[in-house]
Amino acid sequence: MMILSAFLPAALGFSLSQQSAYRTHTPRSSRAVVEASASGDVILIGVAADSGCGKSTFMRRLTGIFGGTNVGPLGGGFDSGGWETNTLVSDTTTVICLDDYHLNDRQGRKVTKRTALDLAENNFDLMYEQLLALKSGETIMKPIYNHVNGTLDTPEEIKPTPIVIVEGLHPMADERVRDLLDFSLYLDITDDVKFAWKIQRDMIERGHSLESIQASIEARKPDFDAFVAPQREFADVVIQVLPTQLIPDDKEGKILRVRFIQRDGKENYDPVYLFDEGSTIEWTPCGKKLTCSYPGIKFAYGPDEFLGNEVTVLELDGKFDNLQELIYVESHLSNTATKFYGELTQQMIKMGDSPGSDNGTGFFQTLASLKIREFYETLSGVTVEAETPKVAA
Repeated sequence: MMILSAFLPAALGFSLSQQSAYRTHTPRSSRAVVEASASGDVILIGVAADSGCGKSTFMRRLTGIFGGTNVGPLGGGFDSGGWETNTLVSDTTTVICLDDYHLNDRQGRKVTKRTALDLAENNFDLMYEQLLALKSGETIMKPIYNHVNGTLDTPEEIKPTPIVIVEGLHPMADERVRDLLDFSLYLDITDDVKFAWKIQRDMIERGHSLESIQASIEARKPDFDAFVAPQREFADVVIQVLPTQLIPDDKEGKILRVRFIQRDGKENYDPVYLFDEGSTIEWTPCGKKLTCSYPGIKFAYGPDEFLGNEVTVLELDGKFDNLQELIYVESHLSNTATKFYGELTQQMIKMGDSPGSDNGTGFFQTLASLKIREFYETLSGVTVEAETPKVAA
């Protein structure tokens, strides 16, 4: 058995015809790594989300859990004198940005008058062929979409690693690609939260007007609802971010209610549960064991239905004051896939400065990373060595 060393670094509102088109869519026909064998040892993970919804932070959490050394852009990347690349590699993982499979460059989309969210603006034939090749242990020459100037650059060589993560707008949109995925996750940020986040970034930090922000969101929303949001139905796990219910009419979006939605019946996946598996529970843990300033935190757990699927939901509303106290919460959860007592808390502390680390977004991204690691180990027969806590001398 190979050992990998750890490196911690409802209704959508679209028409029945849109749903039908989405489901039946068939598009037009030099770093050292640990290569997977040609027999097909690659585990393929898909992560879907809109732009600005936390994919980059989640990628850091996920690759940190999986481990590997030499984590960084392929070939050194643009910043170190290499070429523009969107690919992140270590000796065990490869993270591929699916923007690289845009069919047209930025100027080309001005001609077609379509956005990059539109399925017709993405080369799913090539995406399928290359991901199938990687999954079979073959090297590919992947295109590059240059986000700086909006051009399609010279392709780069990608060698298969044991874990390949594909992230972007459409990892589950094409049925052929979707069927290649061993595990899929969707980061679902609701419209109210997106608006609050965009106001914080674009109006307060960048000086944009409220009207321009609203116009930008409304212009993007139809394509997002038609081509990206439907993927939630196919995800094994959805991390859904909503406005808090602890504060009436919270406009700032600083307090969040986050739901960890786990599809029932996923092979090799046991849902995380709180206290008593299968029960319906609400829990407010603030007190002697957990310090909580206003408005505190509240957990909920139980079975539910999500977009026609039977699911198990774990929910967290509010934010933490002291990450070290999370070990009290962790001790009341089961099936967390931790390798030692307190590993979930340790991972949260290690990324304590990252966005969402004081609320349910970081908590559930970390939990999802642990569960995906467990899923990978079960499917591959490979053990990922976790970093054990340091003991003071």
